[in-house]
Amino acid sequence: MKNKKKQENYLDYIPKHNELFPYCKKENNRIEVTVQNKGLVNRVAQLIFRRPKFSKIELDDFGSFVWEQIDGKKSIYEICGLIKEQFGKDAEPLYERASTYFQILRRNSFIVYMNKK
Repeated sequence: MKNKKKQENYLDYIPKHNELFPYCKKENNRIEVTVQNKGLVNRVAQLIFRRPKFSKIELDDFGSFVWEQIDGKKSIYEICGLIKEQFGKDAEPLYERASTYFQILRRNSFIVYMNKK
């Protein structure tokens, strides 16, 4: 008899902001995330081409709303419900769009995942 593992559901993950990336809410109600440009290539670019040591990334309305829902307690599924309430049909295709957005945030280390409920 084979052991059947419970299949993981991406929507059960609980995202949390990565403390390495400070952020603030701007006057236009959008979130701005600060990224330190580290590493040898960035250091050379800073010295030679006067590139900034920090970059500011301003999220759009959708991204800012999602960012504010990330608290280390709500699952991606719960956040999707809030997105649907806030944006309605404008958020569709909701789960595909949210899934892609969370993958981008994770790939860039802006979020980490907490233990699932």
